Amino acid sequence: MTPVIFDPVELRERGFKALVDALGWVNAVRFIQQYERGSGDYTRERDTFLPPWDAQTLVRKARELPAGRGGARDTSD
Repeated sequence: MTPVIFDPVELRERGFKALVDALGWVNAVRFIQQYERGSGDYTRERDTFLPPWDAQTLVRKARELPAGRGGARDTSD
């Protein structure tokens, strides 16, 4: 029988490692997300922290980012 782990940090670390070992990283995260609902109402709150950009503005700003920092490559050639 496995001994009881009393330290919550160790329990969390070993438990997540066991999930990753059994399911792989992506599926382990997806599994955990099923139990962590979060809080708030994203649909109502997103306007308080997202800029009021349309799709064209978003694409233009993404292309303005320096390479390696999330900037999009120009593939219009």
